[in-house]
Amino acid sequence: MDTERLVRLLERVRSGKLAVPTALAQLRHLPFEDLGFAKIDHHRALRQGFPEVVMGQGKQAKDIAAIVAAMRRHKVNILVTRLDGDKIAQLKRYRTELKFHLGARAATWVGKPIKITGKGTVLVICAGTSDIPVAEEAALTASMMGNRVEKLFDVGVAGIHRILKNRKRLEAASVLIVVAGMEGALPSVVGGLTDKPVIAVPTSVGYGASFNGLAALLGMLNSCAAGVTVVNIDNGFGAGFAASLINRV
Repeated sequence: MDTERLVRLLERVRSGKLAVPTALAQLRHLPFEDLGFAKIDHHRALRQGFPEVVMGQGKQAKDIAAIVAAMRRHKVNILVTRLDGDKIAQLKRYRTELKFHLGARAATWVGKPIKITGKGTVLVICAGTSDIPVAEEAALTASMMGNRVEKLFDVGVAGIHRILKNRKRLEAASVLIVVAGMEGALPSVVGGLTDKPVIAVPTSVGYGASFNGLAALLGMLNSCAAGVTVVNIDNGFGAGFAASLINRV
């Protein structure tokens, strides 16, 4: 249930085109639906502007399929994150009608047309090609939430001329998501080149002393560039969601 559907429902009741018991039947599962193993928050879109997102990591394929089926009955847009190859193969056996995005390790189902509500462009930047899966997760999230999204990949500080050559694209964006592993320096560089909000995403990419992304996380938290905020390690979804909220203002 989202704001538009709720308004239409109430208007039909007010006009007499829909009986109160019928309306109550449609509202039965608000604010949540108990599947026994999961409680789906159908109220999420009313509160935050986007339905509950399903995290695939740690869930069995049959449980994900059941959650998707329940959400599809409400005709909402569905995003499932953190799906590895084996989980995707298992989900394909169920009739979920999900569209799989291998690069983002995610799946989607569009129950209603996606309207562009973002006022500008979200630019997703990543340092190296090993960071692309996290960057793709951020880009897909922002896109599903109604934003114009552009991508700028493989422009890390090891060849800093690559990011400097794209100054115009940095300046044209409304919000920038910068994804990097190793020492996590790229968000600081980008933050020093633009007056727009920068959301930094550390990745678990790197050698031993990167400590699975901890070095990048600490480097980004200690950025000397003003206007850089940081999400957790590999949290492309969180960055895409935050960028969408910023882009609506």
